[in-house]
Amino acid sequence: MTDAVERPEACDAEVDASGLNCPLPLLKAKLELNRLTSGSVLKVISTDAGSQRDFRTFAKLAGHTLLHEEVQAGVYLYWLRKA
Repeated sequence: MTDAVERPEACDAEVDASGLNCPLPLLKAKLELNRLTSGSVLKVISTDAGSQRDFRTFAKLAGHTLLHEEVQAGVYLYWLRKA
């Protein structure tokens, strides 16, 4: 886990990438982030275990903030704040 904070109460948009393998969850998230304004929160749902590494690295390199991540029975949840 990263230095992420508690799970945000709300999000501005949500991407359900369940059943998709790398790199599709990240690509879908990038497309949705492009539509959002700075400061917006995006929730991403993925079932790809490799998405943990992908989203941590992407947030760091792109300047977004990974607010929170969690795993629930093989489902990976991420909350990103757009830079």
